[in-house]
Amino acid sequence: MAGSVDKLPSGRWRARFRTTDGRRLSGSFTSKADADAWLAAQGTDRARGTWVDPAAGREPLGSYATTWLARRPDLRPRTRDDYADIIRVHLVPVFGPRRIAAITPAEVRAWYAATSERVPGRARKAYRLLRTILNTAVADELIVRNPCRVRGAGQDRSAERPTATVAEVSALAGAVEDRWRSLVLLAAWCGLRRGELLGLRRSDVDLDRGTVRIERAVHYLRDSSVVIGPPKTAAGVRTVAVPPHIIPELTLHFERWVAPTTDAPLFTERDGGPLRIYTLDRAWRRARSAVGLPDLRLHDLRHTGNTLAAATGASTRELMVRMGHASPQAALIYQHASAERDRAIAAALSKLAEAE
Repeated sequence: MAGSVDKLPSGRWRARFRTTDGRRLSGSFTSKADADAWLAAQGTDRARGTWVDPAAGREPLGSYATTWLARRPDLRPRTRDDYADIIRVHLVPVFGPRRIAAITPAEVRAWYAATSERVPGRARKAYRLLRTILNTAVADELIVRNPCRVRGAGQDRSAERPTATVAEVSALAGAVEDRWRSLVLLAAWCGLRRGELLGLRRSDVDLDRGTVRIERAVHYLRDSSVVIGPPKTAAGVRTVAVPPHIIPELTLHFERWVAPTTDAPLFTERDGGPLRIYTLDRAWRRARSAVGLPDLRLHDLRHTGNTLAAATGASTRELMVRMGHASPQAALIYQHASAERDRAIAAALSKLAEAE
C-alpha cells in the first residue's frame, strides 16, 4: 500500500496513505518508528481484507440501532415492538451516544452484569439484540470485531413451566365463562398460542373433519394497538387435528356464540365484539384461582397439550408440525418431559412388584 511518513514542525511524525476511494487518512506519532509501524499495519490489514476505515465506526450506537431496526421488514410486529422497547430502555441509556467503534468488551461486560442483576430475563434478550446489531456493523465493515464476547450471556435459562393434569384442564374449562370454555380446551388439547386462538374464525374450524386451521394471529403491541398478522413463525401456519372428545363442546360453542358468517371470530366479548386481551386475562385469572392454580399461565396450557402429545409417542417431527415450531429444539423439550414421566412410571411399577 502506498503511503508516506514525514516530520511535522512540532517534531512529531505523520504517516499518511490514500484509501481506495481517494480519501487521505493519517496518524500522528512521537517517533518515526511508530509511524512506519502504523503505516505497515494498515497495509497488512488491507492485504488480509481485515482493514476497517477508522472513520466508519463513528456513528453512535443509538442512531445505528434505530436504522438497523427500520431496515428489518422481515420482523413480526410483536418482535419489532419488543426490539424497539429493548433499544429504548436498555441500550440507548448506556450506549446510545457511544461511537460503535469505541464500545469495548469490558463496557459490554459491565453493562450486562449490571442489567442481569436488575432484570435477568430482559438482560439476556438485550444482550442478544446488541450482539446481533453489532454483528451487522461487522458485516457492514464499520468495526473489525464484535465487542459482545461475554461467555454464556444471552442464553435462556427459563425455569420449566408447570403443566396441568387432564382433570385440571377440565376444571379450568368449567371455571371459565361458558363462551370461552372452548378456548381453554383448544389451548390445552391442540396446543395453540393465545394470539392464534384470538385469530380464529368460523371458517378455520371443520367440525366434520375435526380440524382447526391456523393462518393468523392477533398481536397486542405496547402502545395498545392490535395487529392481525401471520403466526409467530412460518411453521405456525398449519392444520391441527382436534381430539374427538372436545368436538361436542366446539359444536355447542358454534351454535351458541359464533355468528353464521364464515369470517365471524370464534371468540368474542359478551357484546359480540372481538375478544379483548384484558377481558381474557381477567377471566383466566379468575378461573385459575377458582381451581387452585394461581401461577398457571394461559400459555402453560399449550405446554400441557404438547407434553400430552409427546406422551402418546409422537416423533419430534410430528410434534413440530402440530405445535408450529420451525426447529426441533422446542419439540425436544416435550419429548424430554415425556421421557422423564416414563421413567417415573417405570419406577412406580418396580415398587408395585416389590410390594408383591
